[in-house]
Amino acid sequence: MEFDIDRQFGAEAEILKVLGHPIRLKIVAGLCTRECNVKHIWECLGLPQATVSQHLALLKNKGIIEGKREGVEVHYSVVHPLARRIISSLD
Repeated sequence: MEFDIDRQFGAEAEILKVLGHPIRLKIVAGLCTRECNVKHIWECLGLPQATVSQHLALLKNKGIIEGKREGVEVHYSVVHPLARRIISSLD
């Protein structure tokens, strides 16, 4: 086995850290299958809207998801390719 001493893995570690929370992992796994609005997400997870919104804000700030406004709703989807690969590796 060889180690790449020049590769830092900082970005990868940050994505793994954010996905390390079970609720965020569930949200990203769900959003990998289809885009959803916040109401649909909190109804599916059975969590308060405020809790889901906090997790969505963190995922959005880290560049893992993106929100697209459609009328009065915001539909979220996964945009970070590494996050998608991590979720697909869990199946």
